[in-house]
Amino acid sequence: MNSAALGNALLEQLSTAVLLLDQHLCVLYANPAAEQLFATSRAHLLERSIALFFWEDDECLDALHNALLDQRPYTRREARLHFPSTAQVMTMDYTATPFSAPESQGRQLLVELLPQDRVLRLSREDSLFTAHQVTRALVRGVAHEVKNPLGGIRGAAQLLARQLSAAELREYTDVIISETDRLSHVVDRMLGPRQRLHLVRINIHQVLERVRLILQAEVGEAITLTCDYDPSLPELHADLDRLIQVVLNIVRNAAQALLENPSERPAEIILRSRVLRQLTIGTHRHRLVCVVDVEDNGPGIDGQLLETLFYPMVTGRAQGSGLGLPIAQGIIQEHGGLIECESKQGHTVFRILIPVDPYLESYPGAFDHG
Repeated sequence: MNSAALGNALLEQLSTAVLLLDQHLCVLYANPAAEQLFATSRAHLLERSIALFFWEDDECLDALHNALLDQRPYTRREARLHFPSTAQVMTMDYTATPFSAPESQGRQLLVELLPQDRVLRLSREDSLFTAHQVTRALVRGVAHEVKNPLGGIRGAAQLLARQLSAAELREYTDVIISETDRLSHVVDRMLGPRQRLHLVRINIHQVLERVRLILQAEVGEAITLTCDYDPSLPELHADLDRLIQVVLNIVRNAAQALLENPSERPAEIILRSRVLRQLTIGTHRHRLVCVVDVEDNGPGIDGQLLETLFYPMVTGRAQGSGLGLPIAQGIIQEHGGLIECESKQGHTVFRILIPVDPYLESYPGAFDHG
């Protein structure tokens, strides 16, 4: 391997985001860590001006131009960068270093980006992953303990109903039976799907388009559904029906929040797909990860609720069961992925991370290959 190929291979493996800019500050190269940082593919970054992606003030761009012209390195601490693709503002340090390129290619600038909140994000992700695993084990244990006596109560109510001749008395046993069935149904939902995943090769846009059509039929013109798809996404090894269940649950939650809290601005839900490279989820580092964002401009989620959003029986709606999101999280974790949520007033994003090729050996007995 020659030195140029070796250098490129090393850049591809770095966890630090690196961009190479031309004399007009347009992107010539972006490594996988930069794709992850900008939440978009390399194809979307190349040949685009860096001014389109971030900077909180003109001084930042002026400093980059000066570093390029003077051929001197420039470092900025605690800069606030805006990312239009995810509508995020992130605090980070960055260093711009003039890059020695052939004269025919003009002057170039190498930019290294170091998010300050990266460690906090990894810690939050690990905490979310671990908490869900522990909670799911606890809930399954409690659910099994509850279900056994429910069967006995229902059987006893049926026997009692046969001994009662008065119709008005049998109404009470009917109530016992119906309420027992209702509780049994709740317990079944707490336990989650019992069937193995039926993994086949799918395109994530099959899922998103199915969900879009279903929701469009339900809400009509009350909510604008916007699609922002990356056509370069590879196929996933996933369960089509389960993924539709997950995305539909999240999109319906967003729609309910918008309809129940009308505002002056038009209600909108955005379905976005992207691909990230070299992303760690839990304890596994994945070469390619599919990212699905469900974004809405609703009222946002209360901070205290946000911390426990994926716990069973936690809901912000009077009629909610508090089981949809924990079940969705469980399905995505079975795929080797994770669901995250960020929310503030007027902007909520549920981010679904699904490895393109999950480590199937990490989930023995969980898969049924189609």
